[in-house]
Amino acid sequence: MVGIVGSVLETSARLLRLLSLLQSRHLWSGDELAEQLRVDVRTVRRDMDRLRNLGYLIHSVSGTGGGYRLQAGARMPPLLLDDDEAVAVAIGLRLAGMGGVAGIDDVSAQALGKLDQVLPGRLRNRVGALLAATVRVPPDSSWPVVDPATLATIAEACRDLIRLRFDYRSHDGATSSRLVEPHRLVTWGRRWYLVAWDVHVQEWRTFRVDRIEGPVTGAEFTPRRLPTDNVAAYVARSVSAAAWRYHATVTVHAPAEVVAKRITPAVGVVMPVDEHTCVLETGADTMDTLALYLGLLGADFHVTDPPELIEHIRSLAARYTRATP
Repeated sequence: MVGIVGSVLETSARLLRLLSLLQSRHLWSGDELAEQLRVDVRTVRRDMDRLRNLGYLIHSVSGTGGGYRLQAGARMPPLLLDDDEAVAVAIGLRLAGMGGVAGIDDVSAQALGKLDQVLPGRLRNRVGALLAATVRVPPDSSWPVVDPATLATIAEACRDLIRLRFDYRSHDGATSSRLVEPHRLVTWGRRWYLVAWDVHVQEWRTFRVDRIEGPVTGAEFTPRRLPTDNVAAYVARSVSAAAWRYHATVTVHAPAEVVAKRITPAVGVVMPVDEHTCVLETGADTMDTLALYLGLLGADFHVTDPPELIEHIRSLAARYTRATP
């Protein structure tokens, strides 16, 4: 009896080791696996059949350069994670509820509970310490929440290059019908944005996903070149510019790459003029904020417009002069 139990445990341990190997690399030959597991190739074949019976899809590739490959199946089988991976997943589940997707908080909590049940004590203590020491700021009720089904439909359309038709609600509540070629989803803060080519107006547009209603897929399209290589920065600039009360154009007497390192895409757009000069297009809700941005550049500058900013800087210069002994 003891011998049978020992044999079962040995086989189970070997199956776990085999599964871990299959998850770590795209393709393994039978000889490589046999060497790693210290068994013969026939045992490897039998173990592959055992894993298939447990629900894992394992594809056998014959011929030179062939071997075994783990494939995605129709249902979620158990996963093997090393220590760092398990902790990373636990942290990710903890943070997932902050992503602005409806229902994700509860689902993440359920998944975290399942993971906690199987974590070794040393890892449970590590994750528990993190969760105990972390204080979450209660979500603002004004923060938008995205429907997960809508998000999935848009993501699949981006991947499969399929047009989308949907109703879009603007900031003032007006609704319009849109036909777009979706390209990328971008998260910024707690909001999700879709970067897409608007078929009707023939321009690139940025849409807030929480304002998209009833997306329906249509025909395939040929992908266009995106307006920029840095789509995240493009969205940040678009969203910020739309919210600015005041816009300003400033010539900065410093190289564009230097100025770009001192501001974020949400603050403005830097365009080179020559090796020593660039133009900054920026904006803010107040003149004081604009003046602060310019003061942090660490370089001489010349304000082109608006005139109100020029007068405001003159006023600040006089104030600073009076404050100097």
